[in-house]
Amino acid sequence: MGPLMFSRLLGLTEVQTGILHIVYRVADDNGLELIDLKDLRAMLTYVSENRAAITAAYGNVTPQSIGAIQRALLRLEDEGGNLFFGEPSLAVNDLLRLDEKGRGYLNILDSARLIRSPLIYSTFLIWLVSELFERLPEVGDPEKPKAVFFFDEAHLLFQGAPKAFLEKIVQLVKLIRSKGVGVYFVSQSPADMPNEVLSQLSNRIQHGLRAYTPSELKAVKAAAASFRPNPALDTEQEILGLGTGEALVSFLDEKGIPAVVERAGILPPQSLMGPAREETREKVLSEDELFTAYREAVDRYSAYEKLKEEAQAKAHAELEAERQKAAEKQQKEQEKADAGKKKKQSAAGKAAKKVAKSATNSILNRIGRKLGKAIARGLFGNWL
Repeated sequence: MGPLMFSRLLGLTEVQTGILHIVYRVADDNGLELIDLKDLRAMLTYVSENRAAITAAYGNVTPQSIGAIQRALLRLEDEGGNLFFGEPSLAVNDLLRLDEKGRGYLNILDSARLIRSPLIYSTFLIWLVSELFERLPEVGDPEKPKAVFFFDEAHLLFQGAPKAFLEKIVQLVKLIRSKGVGVYFVSQSPADMPNEVLSQLSNRIQHGLRAYTPSELKAVKAAAASFRPNPALDTEQEILGLGTGEALVSFLDEKGIPAVVERAGILPPQSLMGPAREETREKVLSEDELFTAYREAVDRYSAYEKLKEEAQAKAHAELEAERQKAAEKQQKEQEKADAGKKKKQSAAGKAAKKVAKSATNSILNRIGRKLGKAIARGLFGNWL
């Protein structure tokens, strides 16, 4: 996910989103791949530690904004985001497979746990459509679509969505059709979705609604107003009177013009309505050819590992520098001690020589005096 989608996922402010853009740009410029959440956390730490240089090159980075992003990332990890992101990543082409008879597959995303984290759920769905949009070629107006998406609980896509994110959704809905992809939003009421999105949706199926409060009546009116009127039907009353298996429908005709709303019966699904048994799920998954491709998680060399190696190398270099500095200091202290020792030895030697010289002089003096007396006695006898 790019910084725009990820900032929406983290619930960041406009300023914090700008900081996240800088983090992504620094990662790109330094060949640091962001694959999982620990990569992003490592990048945030790297940007924080090199804030002065990065601010000068990319724009102002404040420690407060970095801290806010780190706290938001922590909340995401607590919701299980660390298990959701990473590799192997979902290859969108796996959703477009055909069997040996040229028939497509129904791909069901099990969102039973994912739905508990609405932001992750909704942002992932938009990412999925974005990936298809970027990868698929333009096909114009094909006879039948290459893929069709049904987004259940579609209101989760738009709850609390910032303007930039909403514009992204509207752009995708507008342009994805040229890639041969259809999109259906499934929700309780059209009022759950922004008008900008509703205006891009041509085929409409509305099941029955019940209204007991003013807000529910407002939702019924919004649903009725989303159809092309039929003079023979009171759309609002029809919605309130629909039973099980009935719906109001309006589809594009051969010329691409929305038909007037009609009341219709819906063919019931030719399948179980309840959840599949666990043993059935396990059997279907294990027999699927993609099972081995997505079974084991892969932790590839990316930003976290590279920054960790660089940090270890830097710490090792700093330790070696400290050791070298300590060794040089010890050597200087030893040389100083040796010099002091030599100086003391020299002083002691001089003192010893001085003492020896003094003693020698004293002895010589005594000898000289005695010798002088002896000579005098020999010359003058006892007269002296």
